[in-house]
Amino acid sequence: MSVIITVAPTGPIATKQDNAWLPTQPDEIADQVAEAYAAGATVAHLHLRDRNDRPTADLSIAARTVELIRERCPVLVQLSTGVGLSVPFEEREQLVELRPEMATLNPCSMSFGEGEFRNPPAGVHRLAARMQELGVKPELEIYDTGHLDACLRLRDEGLLVEPLQFSIVLGVRGGMAATAENLMMMVRRLPEDAAWQVIAIGRANLELTAIGLALGGNCRAGLEDTLYLRKGELAQGSTPLVARAADMARALDLTIADVDSTRRRLQLPRQEGRPR
Repeated sequence: MSVIITVAPTGPIATKQDNAWLPTQPDEIADQVAEAYAAGATVAHLHLRDRNDRPTADLSIAARTVELIRERCPVLVQLSTGVGLSVPFEEREQLVELRPEMATLNPCSMSFGEGEFRNPPAGVHRLAARMQELGVKPELEIYDTGHLDACLRLRDEGLLVEPLQFSIVLGVRGGMAATAENLMMMVRRLPEDAAWQVIAIGRANLELTAIGLALGGNCRAGLEDTLYLRKGELAQGSTPLVARAADMARALDLTIADVDSTRRRLQLPRQEGRPR
């Protein structure tokens, strides 16, 4: 089976002071996504920033970013409804109205570093229902064991349609530690037909990405997850990280999915009128 590579170029936390190659404006993000697509990525996980580089759910900025990306390459777009800890849930959930192929769905509130990541149950149910109406595939971000159970309850209530698509997020303070044991435990608990990838934050990124590939998962790469290509060496954008992930997959005799096989594997709904 081929490996789906997702590029995550920006994220909600890092700044250009942390890494000068971090893209924050629509044209910067679009350029890096196109480069990552050429290196093997078929999904772009997008966080947005305003003119002052602060996380935003502004629909005009989102629409412009997606437009610029689609002018440059045929990558599949996944908008983050996580956006940033300072952005209210009611603003974040509106991003799905742009009808990207995919968007994240975070099932639970949690401590997140020194802040709080609010995902109120009523809002999560409302967002899941709206995504189903619009034909937007949820990418389920699970930061702890109970988050998986919450997703399975949404499935049982008819708000999620199988096969489910998961990101197992490790290394965020407030969630699961970035260990191989935690990853393997979560993989064993997933539904058999689920698609999944590991998102390991910081130092454990390379090791756990490799373990995830060996276990049959997909992978995500980009400056959202780690600012470094190797110890002491900042990554010059997300493309070197995507290329490294693709090389790891090939070293395991895995093939890299193209856009069409990614769409089939994730069973992304085709819908008339979706913006291109």
